[in-house]
Amino acid sequence: MDKVVASAAEALADVPDGASLAVGGFGLSGVPNVLINALHELGVSGLKVVSNNCGAMDSGLAVLLAAGRIGRVTGSYIGANKEFARQYLAGELEVELIPQGSLAERLRAGGAGIPAFYTPAGVGTQVAEGGLPWRYDGEGGVALASPPKEVREFEGVEYVLERGIRTDFALVRAAKGDRHGNLVFNKSSRNFNPLAAMAGRVTIAEVEELVEPGEIDPDAVHLPGIFVQRVLALTHEQAADKKIEQRTVST
Repeated sequence: MDKVVASAAEALADVPDGASLAVGGFGLSGVPNVLINALHELGVSGLKVVSNNCGAMDSGLAVLLAAGRIGRVTGSYIGANKEFARQYLAGELEVELIPQGSLAERLRAGGAGIPAFYTPAGVGTQVAEGGLPWRYDGEGGVALASPPKEVREFEGVEYVLERGIRTDFALVRAAKGDRHGNLVFNKSSRNFNPLAAMAGRVTIAEVEELVEPGEIDPDAVHLPGIFVQRVLALTHEQAADKKIEQRTVST
């Protein structure tokens, strides 16, 4: 039951080139930076990433993206990541953009063993009808577009079929975790981390505070350890190394 590993390199040792990864975090909040940086150092490439966004500034998945280690991104938000936009428009990166709520539910469904579900989000748009550019040809044309999805009517309302997402691995960051893999997330880092953890066949959690089994009140557990296979305890310095994406001050 003790799932603690000695190092990030040990936790990631069996991640192969071309692996699919569900990665937690929202902006710069709750991003498993230590695991991502270790994956960069290991030289793994051709990764298929599922995450709300693909890093910001020089942090998170932006590290792997800038190094050309990511081949495909399934996400909701490009935002101000100029390198992400450049690679996408240049045809270097395949991108599947999904409504944010649908992405969250696809991850949860995959982890819960639900192969597909119907949602009204995206009906009447290219999300359902197909034609969203997944890959450009580098000259302004579309090399690969999204296929149409099944649309079905329930009680007079149309819904589009979305499939659950399962990935080879998941990388998440928790504020607290025990040796059995039970995790607690802090505030907005709870947005995608539990869902990403559920979707991974092998889930690796970096935790800012490692405690012994029984120290977390069962009612306080956000993600039970059944979804987590490996736990990496961060050092105090690693846990405290948190960046701010946008700073607003007043006089």
